[in-house]
Amino acid sequence: MKEEKVILVDQQDRQIGTMEKIEAHEKAMLHRAFSIFILNSEGALLLHQRALTKYHSPGLWTNTCCSHQREGETSLVAGNRRLIEEMGMEASLTELFTFIYKAPFDNGLTEHELDHVMIGYSNNEPVINLEEVADFKWVSLEAVSNDLKDNPADYTVWFAIIFERFYEYTQNNNNK
Repeated sequence: MKEEKVILVDQQDRQIGTMEKIEAHEKAMLHRAFSIFILNSEGALLLHQRALTKYHSPGLWTNTCCSHQREGETSLVAGNRRLIEEMGMEASLTELFTFIYKAPFDNGLTEHELDHVMIGYSNNEPVINLEEVADFKWVSLEAVSNDLKDNPADYTVWFAIIFERFYEYTQNNNNK
């Protein structure tokens, strides 16, 4: 298998190097990532459950798609590539905001990411890659918000962090 590298960045998202993905997670190095939220015409969010074989957060629910940009790849190009690879679907994506988070995991790895959050729209059902995704479901934003409060351990740490900002964004833009 080809070694996968992540793009190391400073807090202003300027590239400072690259590093093998697992090493970056072992050393808690800040690196570039992205998270995609796909909504359908009824406003439901497409969630996916991470495959049980993932090296961290297996079986947890999260946003539609998330991964890392490759060197020389814009966030939108990376997002479209990975949306096809993970969910077997396409959507026109728009970048909403970025944020930095750091989360240690029980396996000794740490996510320390500058995450580019994107939105897209589709009514298509995904054709999931079972190496990446165990299951999927369309859920209303209100139901996701309530379930995150009631069952936070069912979701990835980054999803819990970004969902509130994402939900606020959708509410503000739907009322205009």
